[in-house]
Amino acid sequence: MRILYLLSDGIYGIVYYVIGYRRKVVMDNLRQAFPEKTEAERIRIAKKFYHNFIDSFVEVIKLVSANESWLHKRFTVDARVLEDVYASGKACQMHLGHTFNWEWGQIVLTALTKYQILVVYMPIGNKVFEKLFYRLRTRSGNVFLPAPNMREAIVPYLPSQYLLGLVADQCPGNMQTSYWIDFMGRATPFASGPEKGARSGHLPVVFAAIDKPRRGHYHATIKLACMDAAALPEGELTREYVRYLESVIRSRPDMWLWSHRRWKHAWKEEYESLRIDEGAMAGIPCINT
Repeated sequence: MRILYLLSDGIYGIVYYVIGYRRKVVMDNLRQAFPEKTEAERIRIAKKFYHNFIDSFVEVIKLVSANESWLHKRFTVDARVLEDVYASGKACQMHLGHTFNWEWGQIVLTALTKYQILVVYMPIGNKVFEKLFYRLRTRSGNVFLPAPNMREAIVPYLPSQYLLGLVADQCPGNMQTSYWIDFMGRATPFASGPEKGARSGHLPVVFAAIDKPRRGHYHATIKLACMDAAALPEGELTREYVRYLESVIRSRPDMWLWSHRRWKHAWKEEYESLRIDEGAMAGIPCINT
């Protein structure tokens, strides 16, 4: 890992200072999310983010040789809540954000729960990288379901007791079926599929967050959101997840994937019926761009 992290530091210098990979997107996102911070503070967050971003890439490379015991020393998970959820006899959904290093986390979790873990993912366009990453990601027996045909891919597993992992801060493709809510100070669409799937199946839902105590070491916590999503008012589960995700990001902003265009879709008045803000949040105006 020392050699890989030296490599990571070198790549960081090239990516951040020379290529400037998506640096404008990152800084625009940080200005939107943290208007109260100075530009110098936002730049410090950006630099830490790029270090974590490159580290996560080389850590995936390490999966080629890392065994399970090595991973469990590097990535710990408080998964006790899953024991009670599994005892209910139900399948379960896990919602988390793009916080590093989810690639290690899903492998480690396999040995800590009786659930069959299913993960919805977006296939990589490059066929060589897709084949490599797929092999590394599924090495522990977890099943990866491609997002474009997730509904068909999950059918064989519906009779089983599964844990469906959803990185639920993906930017949705269909604005007309999305929930809209204020997120990090801006009207933002969230895919309604995770909540609707959990409600239709009366599923328990847990939220997960990942922290990084020091380089190369991670700790994940899992929180019970509800035992039956259908018992909540429509939109409530997504509201709770968004507030949870915000708290995770604000506590460790350098751990979130700022390079993706989370706010690429502009708010339009026609989406008003899709808003799920309530209480004080309803008073925050949508931002037109």
